[in-house]
Amino acid sequence: FVAKLRALGADIELVSLPEEREGAEITPSQPSPAALVELWDDLLKTHDGVLYLPMTSGLSSSYATACSMAQDYDGKVAVVNTRRISVPLCQAVLDARVLASSGLSLDEIHARLEEKALCSSVYITPTTLEYLKKGGRVTPAAAAIGMVLNIKPVLQIQGGGVDAFAKVRGMKQATEKMFAALDHDLETRFAGKNVRIFAAYSGDPSVGEDWKAKMEARYGERFVRIDHLALNVCCHTGPGTIGLGCAEIVE
Repeated sequence: FVAKLRALGADIELVSLPEEREGAEITPSQPSPAALVELWDDLLKTHDGVLYLPMTSGLSSSYATACSMAQDYDGKVAVVNTRRISVPLCQAVLDARVLASSGLSLDEIHARLEEKALCSSVYITPTTLEYLKKGGRVTPAAAAIGMVLNIKPVLQIQGGGVDAFAKVRGMKQATEKMFAALDHDLETRFAGKNVRIFAAYSGDPSVGEDWKAKMEARYGERFVRIDHLALNVCCHTGPGTIGLGCAEIVE
């Protein structure tokens, strides 16, 4: 993902994290309005328009804030209600790049992306309930019982917020549940559509290697890539989280 964004001209620096990560308090924050305005102003010095793709409005006020600020730019800044996060959002960025290279206008690209905004599906399972408890999404009592019984919540993102999808015993059953859910989506909602299948994870690289092998064994050439789970997701789910999903290509 980082390599792709660098190829598009993004200035990205990777920072090593300290080894002492257990129990760290991590919270998400939307981009600073001042920093966003500065970025847009700089881009408009050399470009005719700016297409801004924040994370889904169902999980952040970033979209609403950006829309309010864009009103001062006389149509030169278009803010997309992406309804996506993490890897599906990355795919929307790549789709926007292709659409721009085909000669479509800013308004046309904006319309195409919003038309397909809901055409993605994501399933996520954390290995621990600790971070969901910290974020208030699971009560301390439920987290304690769940950890004792090895309960794993399977979460879903279908264009809005993060919703509960299922509760199972252990990561093996969680993996099977996510595979079954994605298979159903591919056979119904996305049947006959041009889609990308992907996976994501947080934590140790060995988690990603194991998850990648499972995805390749299941989907073969249909499986596109595996990425690190976006920080605005894994700060709520913790290390060791795995996810999979698909997104329809915007054409």
